[in-house]
Amino acid sequence: AKTEADAMVRSEGEEQVAPAFDGGALVASQNMMADAPAGAEVRRKQVAEPMFAQGRQAQDAASGLAAPEAMIAPAPMPEAPIVDEVNRDKFPEFKSNSVVAVAEQPVSTFSVDVDTSGYSSLRRALNQGVLPDRESVRIEEMVNYFPYSYAGPEKAEDAFKANVTVTPTPWNANTKLLHVGIKGYDLPVAEQKPANLVFLLDVSGSMDEPDKLPLLKSSFRLLVNKLKPTDTVSIVTYAGDAGIVLEPTKVLEKAKILNAIDTLQPGGSTAGEAGINAAYALAQKAFVKDGVNRIMLATDGDFNVGAASDEDLKKLVEEKRKTGVFLSILGFGQGNYQDNLMQTLAQNGNGIAAYIDTLSEAEKVLVQEATASLFTIAKDVKIQVEFNPARVSEYRLIGYETRHLNNEDFNNDRVDAGDIGSGHTVTAIYEMTMKGAPGQTNDPLRYENQAEPAGDSAGEYAFVKIRYKLPNEATSRLVTQPVTDQNAVADLGAAPEDVRFGIAVTAFGQKLRDEDATANYPLSDIEKLAASGKGTDAFGYRGEFIKLVRLAAGLLPN
Repeated sequence: AKTEADAMVRSEGEEQVAPAFDGGALVASQNMMADAPAGAEVRRKQVAEPMFAQGRQAQDAASGLAAPEAMIAPAPMPEAPIVDEVNRDKFPEFKSNSVVAVAEQPVSTFSVDVDTSGYSSLRRALNQGVLPDRESVRIEEMVNYFPYSYAGPEKAEDAFKANVTVTPTPWNANTKLLHVGIKGYDLPVAEQKPANLVFLLDVSGSMDEPDKLPLLKSSFRLLVNKLKPTDTVSIVTYAGDAGIVLEPTKVLEKAKILNAIDTLQPGGSTAGEAGINAAYALAQKAFVKDGVNRIMLATDGDFNVGAASDEDLKKLVEEKRKTGVFLSILGFGQGNYQDNLMQTLAQNGNGIAAYIDTLSEAEKVLVQEATASLFTIAKDVKIQVEFNPARVSEYRLIGYETRHLNNEDFNNDRVDAGDIGSGHTVTAIYEMTMKGAPGQTNDPLRYENQAEPAGDSAGEYAFVKIRYKLPNEATSRLVTQPVTDQNAVADLGAAPEDVRFGIAVTAFGQKLRDEDATANYPLSDIEKLAASGKGTDAFGYRGEFIKLVRLAAGLLPN
């Protein structure tokens, strides 16, 4: 007699129904594995075996028998679903910045970047005992992962302040480093506007992993507990099609919101485009004028239903941001993570891209840095550095390869760039070769203009310019900062702790990317430099970095 519902064996994207129990029991899962190709992983629900056992126990109980295992005739078992386990994580490909001759190109221009997904992604790899994909190592995201105590502006209208330091280069005695640290205005709680947030959550079948949907649910519970009672939350899910789980609801009804999160279950394919459209519609429905209107998209990055290309989704997000609704990305899981698409959407949605590999990372991004993640204090932030050819012959921007801008883009307010949130810090580091120093990469130009700059600029290394727009303005403002000997230290040990630590992170990123510049700079020196800049380290982020440097020592070639 049938005593249980048919057991379900699910493979990704499809379901198969196992035969009902009828006078026998299904054999254990070892028979499934026996037919699988060598090295293949059989992807199925871990509850399958307990369900089979429960069916057999119920059958025995009904008959009053406890039949020995040998008397149980095995029923036919459907062929085990085999899933190709090739790692399909995809990262944007880019070449590291090369050394540039100042005589040929004295100006460097780029967009700021406060994304941190690159760091948490490589941290996960190192903690698993493998080197990260070279393309996943974006040095600016490593450096900007950490909070720094740079001096900031005193009023919101100024948005941020630039801090510059020139130091010796620890990996090259013939060059110097120009360290630029930007601190955003730290918005007091009393000045924080109401937030209208739409949680756009991927609940497709691919999210059925411990480090995906379960971690996602716990992460968003942390965020809800951080929000103010007057903030509004909506929830949209997508799996095959988009569905509204929660209409706009005040956080005053926190239990209702948390219950909606708890009830989420995985299944189906990934209707990414439909989900984004539904989320924008809900965001408009609860739109807060002069407030925060943001979609928080959480996914493993696999958009396989809807718009087929990154460009299609990019255009959609670009168009929607004009309405005042911005988009941030939280990535989860591994094996099929489309980092390139996540970067594209976040950059064009005026939001951040973070990768959540642990609940501690969720706490950092959604609790400790909640105001920076949600409240934008400056948008379309661009940096331009002009080097003085009388003092600097060559330079190299370390990182920001995917954030390069044309020089003419700097003054063009129609060109989109990165945003800075409340209290955010942004760090950029250049390596400079001084005029006449040994080890020049480029030959001197025969017809190079040797004229010395006149006036106050004669002693400058460089001139830093920053353009930004206030959140509700369309015209940019300009901040400038000359770099002189007053900003220089003769010994790296005399530089602030923040500067030393940032340089250590930069060096480690170059080692992971196998750059020529740091080929002869040992990891042990990077560890010492990072330790010298560790400071108070209230949340342990810097201590964790030092641990990663030690882990890498056993993975990198000598």
